This record gives sequence, C-alpha cells and structure tokens, in this order.
Amino acid sequence: MKRFAIVLKYELKEYFTNKVFMGLTVVLAVLGVAALFLPRFVDMSGFTGVQVTDGSGEETEGDGGEGEESLYLYVDQAGVLQEEALGGMFPGVLWQEAEDADALRAAVEAQEAEAGFVVTGATQYEYYVYNKAMTDRNTDVFDQAMKLFYRMSYSQEKGWDLGEITAMYDVPITVTEQILNKDSGSNYWYCYVLVIIVFMLIVYYGQMIAVSVTNEKSNRAIEVLVTSTSPNSLLFGKVIAGAIGGVFQMGVILGAVLLSYQINREQWGGMLDMFLHIPGDVLLAFAFFGLGGYLFYAFLYGAMGALVSKTEDISKSVSGLMVVVMGVYFFSLFQLMNVDGTVIKVLSFLPISSYSTMFARVAMGSVAAWEIVVSFLILVLSIIGTGVLGAKLYRMGTLRYGNPIKIGTALKDMRKND
Repeated sequence: MKRFAIVLKYELKEYFTNKVFMGLTVVLAVLGVAALFLPRFVDMSGFTGVQVTDGSGEETEGDGGEGEESLYLYVDQAGVLQEEALGGMFPGVLWQEAEDADALRAAVEAQEAEAGFVVTGATQYEYYVYNKAMTDRNTDVFDQAMKLFYRMSYSQEKGWDLGEITAMYDVPITVTEQILNKDSGSNYWYCYVLVIIVFMLIVYYGQMIAVSVTNEKSNRAIEVLVTSTSPNSLLFGKVIAGAIGGVFQMGVILGAVLLSYQINREQWGGMLDMFLHIPGDVLLAFAFFGLGGYLFYAFLYGAMGALVSKTEDISKSVSGLMVVVMGVYFFSLFQLMNVDGTVIKVLSFLPISSYSTMFARVAMGSVAAWEIVVSFLILVLSIIGTGVLGAKLYRMGTLRYGNPIKIGTALKDMRKND
C-alpha cells in the first residue's frame, strides 16, 4: 500500500504541476462561465427573448427595440396580394412594390433588396433571393399567405363568411400534460452530451495512460521502477491518478458551467435547459457509472501500453480496444431514441457499455432501483477483474522488448506462467 501511495502521489504531481493540464482546465471553465454570464451584461434579447434589466429592475430599451427592417419587393401580376397582411406575417420586413419582374430581379441581384416575390397567378409565384441561407423560411411563410389570399378571394366569390369558417377549423384546444415519470424529449440532449463527455474521458485519459507506460518502457525507466515497487502498484497508481485528474478537470469545467447556468437561468429564459438543467439523480448516476467505465477501460489501456516498446506502436496495440469503445459510443447514441427497448436494457448490464447506457436509462426511461444496484455491482466486479488482468499483462509486458506483443500471445504466456 505504501508503494502504491508513492506512485499515486508522483502521478498526481505530474497532473497538477502540468501547466497545460491546469491551464486548459482554468481556461475552459472561465470561458464557460463568461459565456453564460453574457446576458447579464450584453443585450441578447433578440436571441434569448429576455430583456436586459438595470439595477432598479426596469427593462432597458436596448439598441434593437425597433431594429432595422429588411426590404422585400413584390410584383402582383395576379392582383391577389394584400400588403397589410404580408406585414403581419413577415414581422420586421418592409414591403415595397417593384415596377416589374425585371426591376425586382435587378434589385435583389444588386443586394438592394433582401428578397423578392413575383406572383404570377392565384396559386403561383416566383421567389428571388441572392444567397439563400439554410434558415431561410420565406417560401414557407409566403405559401401560407398565398393560401390565405386564395381563401379570402374564394369565400368572397361564394358569399361565405371566412372568419366563421376559420373559427370552426381553428378552434383552440387546451391540453394539460401530466408526465408521471420522465420526459424523454426534454432529457435527450443533456443525456446526449453526457455520453459524449464520458466517451472523451475514456479515450483521452486512456491514451495518456498507455503513452505514459510505453514511454517508461522505451526509455528503460521501467527497469528501475519495477525493482523498487511492484507492477501492480505502478499500474493501479497510474490509473487511479488518471481518474482523480479526470474527475478534477471535468468536475471543475462541468461544475462551473452548470452553476453559472443556474445563476443566469432566468436571463437565458430557460432556453438551455435541454443541455444544462440536469437533475441531481442523473448527475449522480453519471458520476458513478462514468467513473466506473473510465476505470474499466483505463486498466486495459495501461496493459495495452505495456505490450509495446515504442510510442508509435501504441495505435496498433489499442486499436482493438478503440473499436469496442467507439462501437459502444455510437450504439449508445443510436439507442437513446429507445431507452426502454430490450437492446439498451441488456447493454445497461454489460460492463463495456453500462457506463453510458445505464445513466441514459436513469435520465430518460423507467429503471428500477435494483437494476441500478445490480448493474453497478457488475461494473465494480468487472473493474476488479480488469484491474487484476491488466496488472498481470502489465507485469508480463513491462520487461519484454522488441516487436509489439499480440494480446492473444500475451494471454497464452500468462496462462503458462500461472
């Protein structure tokens, strides 16, 4: 235990005295906090829909109270348009009638007008725009306007009361939702983000552990280390130190972001709830299962690092492990749409995937307390198993140099030694 403590202390010192590690942690946390405090100091009402308030609690007028209107041109060859109605359906738009279609096209091409519409019939029109953005919905709105004008004209010809007909078809329906368990639609996005975070932790810190082991082996430092401490203490010290470093870094960044959002949630109008308003039980499940999944794979990454003698061979050694991690990652994301399905229920009990699928079930589906306990116990036992297996592979591979050792060969040699 004393040797393990010495290794752990040394590895932790490597993390917390690393300027890049600490600097990146502080910078990301500060950037996250600054971004979430922006609505308190900058008028973002056009984006958040919430007016900035001064110290007295009164709303400030803001620079964009009226806003600059966009210029849209139209040519009504069919005589069906009503400019007043268009103004109501296109807020913030100034409508002007062009002389003809050629003049309209020239104005749009010269970017004097943002868009233009040439109505060629009661149900036909041409749309002109210089550069069409991905968010351009002008044709969708204008379609509705054309339908409205057609109904008005048709009702007038028939002598019908369009207002009465519209009231009959558009009768308001009042619904009160009573969600008795989980709202998967609201919980989907923060669950999606948490799956990505735990995946990044496993890959990033797993690679760091593998590289650290291989570096010690390539510069022969491992020969000195194994004479002063046991391989078990070396591997467990590296993995536990990596876990503490990862929890510290992610805890500072994620904690700063979540706390900042809770402080400024009102200023954001709750628009980021789907990402940052995470229930405590989900965060707790994420912490336990995420850490468990990290430890499970970290021991294997450390063992894979011991099977090669050069850092350039690490990618070959961990490729099989990476395939498993990537496969679980993508499969977990795909299964978020069906968290109560049989497939994700099975995956939530497997140690290779429970680190992401179980907290996804906690966040979005129905899961009994005994299922969480059983899944976590299986994960803990698997961590112990991979720790023992990883330590044996680590012990066997540390003093073997030359070509990379295949995992199959390593397991056979290990069985012979036992």
